[in-house]
Amino acid sequence: MNVSRIALAGGVAASTVLLLAGTASAHVSVQPQGEAAKGGYAVINFKVPNERDNASTTKLEVSFPADHPLASVMPQPVPGWNIEVTTSKLAKPLEMHGKTINEAVSKVTWTGGKIEPGRFQQFPLSVGQLPEDADQLVFKAVQTYSDKEVVRWIEEPKEGAEEPETPAPVLKLTAAAGDAHGATAASGSDSSKSSDASEKQSETTASSSSSQDGTARVLGIVGIVIGVAGVAFGVLAGRRRTT
Repeated sequence: MNVSRIALAGGVAASTVLLLAGTASAHVSVQPQGEAAKGGYAVINFKVPNERDNASTTKLEVSFPADHPLASVMPQPVPGWNIEVTTSKLAKPLEMHGKTINEAVSKVTWTGGKIEPGRFQQFPLSVGQLPEDADQLVFKAVQTYSDKEVVRWIEEPKEGAEEPETPAPVLKLTAAAGDAHGATAASGSDSSKSSDASEKQSETTASSSSSQDGTARVLGIVGIVIGVAGVAFGVLAGRRRTT
């Protein structure tokens, strides 16, 4: 009886490991290259993983916060993807470098490309001027798959609360730098090097992601084998003790 219980417990444990591996998922997120300092400019990457096994991601829409509009948004070309930048009229004009800005980017859309199952893609943007009176910026993203499924990453995370099921990407802002615009301008003058570095980083991260996906699948298969073997052993052991 004890042997049967141990074997059954082993099978349940292995199945639980497999279940947790299957339900673990990533979501659309945003991270700066370096820091995103208040009042300055930054290059940010939207990281989009494909969470489906039988469909590819074919479209990404990112909406910008209306309460902290960004007048300067420049997307970096992503091979295979078309980029559309949508601007909207501001209710309250912005003053930037001695100029009055009446419009700001409200949405950026990427289409025409494909993120296959088990892969992710980064979508870089140069943005500014970042607000000085906020600690973070919340972007809302909509991910569309080739089978027409739409996932809306629009729930704003709340401090102290559990992470929402479909959290919106959040960009954390750091303390203001001495001359954030000057630093960005310098990096902008060497955009080709930045682009090459970004592409190398994407390739390296994609390789790492693929390796992690492969490891998770192997562990899942091992979990199934162990679970089945444990249950079978328990049943046979129980029958022997009965006879």
